[in-house]
Amino acid sequence: MPLRTSISVLIGLLCLANASAQGEPRIAKISPNAHKDALRLNSEYLAYQPVGEILGDLPLVIYLHGAGGVGKDIKKIVGQTDPLWSGIQGFGQTPCYLVAPQCVARGGAGPRGGWQLDDLNAFLTHLKATMSIDAQRIYLTGNSMGGYGAWMWGGNAPEHFAAVAPLSGGLGPGGPKDTTDRLEAWAANLAKVPVYAFVGGKDTVVPPDRSESMVAAIRATGGEQVKLKTYPEEGHNVRRLVYTTAEFYDWLFSHERDG
Repeated sequence: MPLRTSISVLIGLLCLANASAQGEPRIAKISPNAHKDALRLNSEYLAYQPVGEILGDLPLVIYLHGAGGVGKDIKKIVGQTDPLWSGIQGFGQTPCYLVAPQCVARGGAGPRGGWQLDDLNAFLTHLKATMSIDAQRIYLTGNSMGGYGAWMWGGNAPEHFAAVAPLSGGLGPGGPKDTTDRLEAWAANLAKVPVYAFVGGKDTVVPPDRSESMVAAIRATGGEQVKLKTYPEEGHNVRRLVYTTAEFYDWLFSHERDG
């Protein structure tokens, strides 16, 4: 790792060490009525919120986990969400909620699984009905398989989000070599919302050209709010760098939807 990156990560970790995690995540449940439209999600999800009295509607960050989090044990994804929550507390300076659903099966060539649009839309409908959310400040991020989920959900329903930040994400439900046949439609939709993608230059799990292709497609449709950051010496796990830097949170929380 380059010295400059090492120093940046060390400073970030020191900041996070000084930030209070403000409690364990709550294990919440999707309402039965909503879950019947989201059966590929675990009925349980993780929900973090600031300690103390909550006054008014708060921004919402939605995190989509990678393939290692697939299953029916919601505690399996705490290792992915805790660093993000610590980063929000240490750098975000914006009281907000963080929630993370869980896929019960991977996508790919087998039975339909992974992140699916109808599941996620039903999940968000449930969140809006049960939490005091500022609908103009809903943020989407995800890693690896969750990076694909962020591209897919934002590419189909950009109206939900103030900003979208995919990390090491693919472009198709069948895995890193797959590409959606709706790439141009996704790009046109993502041109309507701020997007910041992050990749590792030496990623051999999900090659960086996946995100590079999507960013190029968004720009080709006239998108002017899209950015791509490559960590040249990093592999697949850029999450540990992105979620420990102030840059990510400064960018994310600077955005708000109009109307």
